[in-house]
Amino acid sequence: MVVKELDCRYIGSFYKYAQLPKDNRPQVAFAGRSNVGKSSLLNKLTGRKKLAKVSNTPGKTRSLNFYLVNDRFYFVDLPGYGYARASKSEQRDWARLIEDYLENSDRLAGLVVLLDCRREITEQDAQLFEWLAAKELPGIAVVTKADKLRRDKLNRKVRDVETETGFPAIPFSIVTGAGKREVQSAVLALVEKYQ
Repeated sequence: MVVKELDCRYIGSFYKYAQLPKDNRPQVAFAGRSNVGKSSLLNKLTGRKKLAKVSNTPGKTRSLNFYLVNDRFYFVDLPGYGYARASKSEQRDWARLIEDYLENSDRLAGLVVLLDCRREITEQDAQLFEWLAAKELPGIAVVTKADKLRRDKLNRKVRDVETETGFPAIPFSIVTGAGKREVQSAVLALVEKYQ
């Protein structure tokens, strides 16, 4: 699939499920641990350096951030999980927000789960993939920070992720841009299958 640049604009940040946009456009959600690179990936995919706020401090995304893509579908940036410095009540609030969204959204075309290539799959990561499988929803694993590993180790990591999760995995690097087109194509395929 040939991918043109994605025309994308920020719609809003929502802290409660009831506040979310009510139209019928499909939604592709992005999930992952804090500091895994969700905002950087969104910026790279859309060619907009400051579309999503990038921070060196984990836990900056605390809401469901909606971006309208090509006036056809939404990217939904979910709060990162696993950030130890947030208070327990904050972590519970984020978890509840993510859970409300995933359980109640009837426009979810698929979930993109980001995994750091240097880290093992966490229990929370595994739970997301299990939830996808149980709901029979499509998903993609994006193995981030791919420039940090030698090619042979990266290839092994991608195979391990696919075996462990049961979902296709794409290596991606914000530094080199490797994987950008593949992730764009995979995301657009989720939307096409949904419609």
